[in-house]
Amino acid sequence: MSHLTDTTDVGRSGGGRRRVLLIVIAILAVLAVVLTGGAFAYAKNFEGKALPGTTVLGQDVSGKSAEEISALVQKKAESTEVTVDTDGETTTASLADLGVDVDAKKTGEQAVAHDGSIGEVVSSTISGSRGVDPVVSVDEKAAADFATKQIPEDRTAPVDAKVSYDEDAGTWNVATAKNGQGVETDAFVSALTKDASKLESFTLTQKVTETAPKISTDTAQKVKDQITKMLDQPMSITGPDGATHSVSKDRRSGWLSVTTDDKGKDLKIGVDEDAVREWVSARADEDSVEKKDGIEQVDTDGKVVKTIAEKTDGVEITNTDAVTEKLVAAMTGTSPLEASFETKKVEAEMTKAKAPESKDDEDSDSKDDDTSKDDEKSKDDDKSKDDDASSDKPTGEKWIDVNLSNKTVTAYQGDTPVWGPRSIVDGDGANGHGTVTGSYKIYLRYDKQDMTNGAYKDQQDPEYYNTKDVPWVQYWYRGYAFHGAPWRSSFGYSGSHGCINMRVSDAKWLYDWASIGTRVEVHR
Repeated sequence: MSHLTDTTDVGRSGGGRRRVLLIVIAILAVLAVVLTGGAFAYAKNFEGKALPGTTVLGQDVSGKSAEEISALVQKKAESTEVTVDTDGETTTASLADLGVDVDAKKTGEQAVAHDGSIGEVVSSTISGSRGVDPVVSVDEKAAADFATKQIPEDRTAPVDAKVSYDEDAGTWNVATAKNGQGVETDAFVSALTKDASKLESFTLTQKVTETAPKISTDTAQKVKDQITKMLDQPMSITGPDGATHSVSKDRRSGWLSVTTDDKGKDLKIGVDEDAVREWVSARADEDSVEKKDGIEQVDTDGKVVKTIAEKTDGVEITNTDAVTEKLVAAMTGTSPLEASFETKKVEAEMTKAKAPESKDDEDSDSKDDDTSKDDEKSKDDDKSKDDDASSDKPTGEKWIDVNLSNKTVTAYQGDTPVWGPRSIVDGDGANGHGTVTGSYKIYLRYDKQDMTNGAYKDQQDPEYYNTKDVPWVQYWYRGYAFHGAPWRSSFGYSGSHGCINMRVSDAKWLYDWASIGTRVEVHR
C-alpha cells in the first residue's frame, strides 16, 4: 500500500475554495453597493421632513414637512377649549384668551430638524421613537388676570396698593391696599401651564377665598420713600460757562411713573426717557452758540473796504446723550447727579464780499416819480441778475446787506452780489424812528398785511397810520421789516417809521428770493 499524496488533487481542491471565496466577496460587494445606494436614496427621501418614528401630540408625523406639521399643531391649538370652573360658575375660553401662545411654526421646525445623514435616518428607523413636544408659552400676568375676572360680581376683589403723583398738590401719595375675595392665581397659572401643552380640551377649577392683595400698603410705602429720597437729592447740569441747570422736584416728578411689574406682583418705578432727553436737549440748545461768519466788503483789488459783520465762533454741546443717560440713572437711584455739558468750538469764517456795482436808478431824485418805469427797470435788473447768476453760479449762505449810509439793499449769496444795490427808504432817525443796526434773521413773512400803529397812537395823532394791504412783508427784528411801499414815488432817503421801504417790484423780488432764517446785516 502506498502513502503518497496526490498533489494534483490537493491543488485542485484549494483552487476551488478560492474561487468560491472570490465569488462570495463579489456578491457581497454588489449587495453593499446596492444597499448603500438604497440607504442613500432612503435618507434622501427625508430631507426637510420628519424622520421615521417622529411623533407630535402622539400622532406619527414621519415624512411630513415642517409646514404640514405646523398646520396640524395650529389646528389642534385652535380647537382646544378650556373650561374654567370658579365656585361652580363655568366659562369656556380658548388658549389665546388665557394668554397661552402655541408656536406652531417653531414646533414644525423642531420636528424636522436633523442633519439628513444616512446614519441618523437609519438609526431613527431602527429606534422607531422620537417624540416632539409643541412649543408652548404662557403669559402669566394675562392668565392671572383672566382667572381674577371670573370672580362673581357680588364678591369684593382685593385692591392693590398704588403710588401716584398729585400734580395739583405736588405730592406723592399711597392708596392703601384692601383685602377681598379672590382666587389663587399662582395655582391657576401652574395648572394651565401643565395642561396647555397637551393641546386637548381640559377643565381648570378654582375656589374663591379670602385673599390679600398682591401689592401691599407696605410695598407701596417703600416705593414712595424711595422716590422721596431721590427727589430730596439736588440734581443739576453744569453748563459750559459754569452756570447750572437745576432739575426741580416737580419736573422730575412729572417724568416718573409707578406701575406693576410684568407679573403684577410688585411695583416698579419708570422714567419717561423721551421727556428727559427733550429737556436736556433744550438746555443744550440754550448753552450752544451758533457760529456767525464775519463779512468784509472788498474792492476789485481784494482790499478790505469795510467790515460789515465781525465773526463769532460757535459752541457745540457734544455729550447730550451721555448727560441724558446719567440723569435717567440718577432718577432711579439715590445719588446726586453729577453731569456737565462738554463742548467743542465751531470756528467761524470771514467772508470777503465783493462790493456791488453802483447802479444809477435815478430814484434818489424826486424828479423820478414814474412807478411804471421803476417796475420796468426792476424787471430788466431781474433778467440781468438771472443771467449773471446762471453764469457765475454763486454759492454759500444767502444774506441781505442793508447799507443805511448809501440807502441801499443788496442780496448776496456767499461773497457774490446777486441783486442790487437797490435804493430804499429807511427810518428817519431825526424824528426818533431810526432803523436799528446789527445782525438779524427773517423770522416772519406775509405776502400782504395791514399795518397800523393804532395800538399806541391815537387816531388824532399826526403820526397815526393805518395802511391796508402792505405787500411783500418780511420781518427781521421785532416790528422792523422789508416791505413794498406803493405810496412812495422816490427812494434813497430816510423817512419811514423804521422799516425798509422798497419799490413793490423790489420787495417782491426779495420776498421770492429770501426765506425764514435768511440773514440780514444792517449797518452804516
